[in-house]
Amino acid sequence: MAETWEVLTLRGLASTDERAQEFTGTLVIHRVGSTEPVESIQVSIKRSVLTELYENLGRLLARSIGVTRRKG
Repeated sequence: MAETWEVLTLRGLASTDERAQEFTGTLVIHRVGSTEPVESIQVSIKRSVLTELYENLGRLLARSIGVTRRKG
């Protein structure tokens, strides 16, 4: 059976310049049901993945009850 992890946050996501195609940061996760401490993992994320997440999360939040999307 696969392990289940909870994503707590993504810290310090940054790039070297505004045209960067890859960003680095720290993914903070915790194994669901575990008493072990939180894990921090260095990650690199491509711009295309961030764009896809942005679009998908925007649609998900727009459909969620009680959540409004900010304009601007």
